[in-house]
Amino acid sequence: MTQPPPLAFTRSRDFRRHPFARTTVSDVEWSAIARALGRGDVTLLSLWGEDGAVSMALHDPAARGVAVARVATAQGRFPSAGRHHAPAQRLERAVADLFGFVATGAGDRRKWLDHGRWGVVHPLGEARAGRGASAYAFLPVEGESLHQVPVGPVHAGIIEPGHFRFTAQGETVVRLEERLGYVHKGIDALMRGADLSRGAELAARTSGDSTVAYGWAFAQAAEAAMEVEVPERAFWLRGIMAEMERLANHLGDIGAICNDAAFAMMLAHCSVLREKVLRTADEIFGHRLMRDRIVPGGVTADLTRDGDEALRALIAEIRDRFPALVDLYDNTASLLDRTVGTGRVAPELARRFGAGGFVGRAAMRDFDTRRDLRYAPYDMLRLEVPVRDDGDVNGRVWVRIREVEQSCSLITQILNGLPGGPVLASFDPAGRSCEGLGLVEGFRGDILVWLALDDAGRIRRCHLRDPSWFQWPLLEAAIEGNIIADFPLCNKSFNCSYSGHDL
Repeated sequence: MTQPPPLAFTRSRDFRRHPFARTTVSDVEWSAIARALGRGDVTLLSLWGEDGAVSMALHDPAARGVAVARVATAQGRFPSAGRHHAPAQRLERAVADLFGFVATGAGDRRKWLDHGRWGVVHPLGEARAGRGASAYAFLPVEGESLHQVPVGPVHAGIIEPGHFRFTAQGETVVRLEERLGYVHKGIDALMRGADLSRGAELAARTSGDSTVAYGWAFAQAAEAAMEVEVPERAFWLRGIMAEMERLANHLGDIGAICNDAAFAMMLAHCSVLREKVLRTADEIFGHRLMRDRIVPGGVTADLTRDGDEALRALIAEIRDRFPALVDLYDNTASLLDRTVGTGRVAPELARRFGAGGFVGRAAMRDFDTRRDLRYAPYDMLRLEVPVRDDGDVNGRVWVRIREVEQSCSLITQILNGLPGGPVLASFDPAGRSCEGLGLVEGFRGDILVWLALDDAGRIRRCHLRDPSWFQWPLLEAAIEGNIIADFPLCNKSFNCSYSGHDL
């Protein structure tokens, strides 16, 4: 596999312990990197704007390393990476909305996050008064007997808003186009000038169901930037929290997918187990979602002997009850008739978009940050990454099933090897400007945090990238050729984050 010069890819053992050194490149070199992305030589991790520049993070699977390239904007312009590599297009549109930078050569310059209701345009760049809302130009579709079905942004369930524009021929979907950005919270702007404590709080609230993963990724970036020595016990406790978060979400998703296929019994039983996970988290860490328990320097809650016993009892109950639910799923023909072959993602698309989590692994993309860009405590644990080749709703269910089993194993391994000692290190964030990168495997896939600190230890720039950025486009492809009635099932099997995407 050819690396695009002049980048040097840093292995995880180095970028997780030391400040990250970005590579400044020219316009020509930036475009060469974009073409390497288009060829599949490297994988795009993210792309973001900052004062006077645009950066993108890349992963080289062969070298198991990460690089960050930075190109200066000239008169607010930079070469489009999206013209060579489609997964960069929405990220470039977000950069245009937030900073006003123009991606020259881009094929799609429609607004993405900015719906004309912020009161300002380019809030992170040269902000000025907004122009007001205007109609969004959905892509045209031509053909006989076509009709459009608009869905959302307000939905029947208690979920976040997103608009889906279906073009159908009869009941068959010909095209789906998404319109997101309705829950933009301005986290990037709120991060500016914040201290690390406030930054950690904001990161943990990016997507409520991934508060542990976001908190951990932010802490990783901060600790690497400042070269903080985190107590060993804290790493292991973070692992427990992350696997409990994974358990709760996967159990909830398995039940919810089955419910969307009119099999409510699975939802009831999986909801019971999910609730037990959340109650145990509240009992042992003081919060059902374990929010704000991971901070730069370690964790704010320790595991007592009673907590150890409660957690072991939880894992024993899941291991006792979950196999019967798996058998129920696998032996209900009417349920499998809805999930098998529905909403298939082609392996080539999963690879091209760098799709993480169950979406990618159900479509043969064998990638897991815990294994491939390893970090403590996973570098000392036995982890098997489930991968399938079907890429459909059923495949995404089965990846979740196997990950539930893996999480139970990982928690048990952590409890059996949990070291003693302190759980939080003290440090002084002031003294030098520095930058760090955090990469953590959340339940949806890899979460990235880029953090830049000033001399006073305050946040100069923080960019957070949810795995949903590279999964939402695949949902559009997965529903094509299916019937409209199967969209809720496909959508739930993806379970992309609106909040994590919109920031």
